[in-house]
Amino acid sequence: MTAFVAELVGTALLIIFGGGVCAGVNLKKSFAQNSGWIVITMGWGLAVAVAAYAVGQFSGAHLNPALTLALAFNGDFPWADVPKYIAAQMLGAMIGAVIVYLHYLPHWKETDDPGAKLGVFATSPAVPNYFANLISEIIGTFVLVLGILAIGANKFADGLNPFIVGFLIVAIGLSLGGTTGYAINPARDLGPRIVHFLLPIPKKGSSNWPYAWVPVVGPILGGSFGGLFYKAVFLGKMTAAFWYVLIAIIVVLALTFISQGKTSNSYNKAKNAFM
Repeated sequence: MTAFVAELVGTALLIIFGGGVCAGVNLKKSFAQNSGWIVITMGWGLAVAVAAYAVGQFSGAHLNPALTLALAFNGDFPWADVPKYIAAQMLGAMIGAVIVYLHYLPHWKETDDPGAKLGVFATSPAVPNYFANLISEIIGTFVLVLGILAIGANKFADGLNPFIVGFLIVAIGLSLGGTTGYAINPARDLGPRIVHFLLPIPKKGSSNWPYAWVPVVGPILGGSFGGLFYKAVFLGKMTAAFWYVLIAIIVVLALTFISQGKTSNSYNKAKNAFM
């Protein structure tokens, strides 16, 4: 199996299990309906573990563009292979989303809430606020990459690493996921969101494209900085990239804050004009 096929298959498995648990909890007349956040976080944790077990020996089981970029910034992964890995991850995520759609085929018509349907495919903020939502995704993915690298530095019995990483995903979901649904993976969110847009789902509503950049940009910035932070603080190897990514985070957050303030002011002025 080539690394491209491994990342494609692994990311598809990730979405089949992860998107599948969201479908089971969100969609009407599923036996798992309303089983709650703990079930979702456990489902995603096990999804990561199974996908990593399946393809880790072939590609390293990145399954996430944010992790791929973090390893490239760290010098642990060749930049020449980054486009190939990200393309495979995006395609795999889309395939996985289509499989989830087919598996739950009769349940889409039974479910009236378009937000519940979108939640099977992509994340949404509990409180819409681009600045705060972006911070959440940066922090979540920072912890993800830092945690993966820290876990990799420890010795476990053979084959246990993916299982421990799965529990890291559960911990992030339980502790940090309540704000944005913890995408922490651009492919996991963007690929299925595209599929949601394309598929003939009854009364599906909007794919929420105005928000779609947050679970892409946030994880890329947070993951990249997480890898560079680990290298600088844990290994004592400071690089110029550490400061470049940190500055990029500050600039993007500042621009988001300013832009959000202008948007909010424009909305309030328009609202007052009609009152």
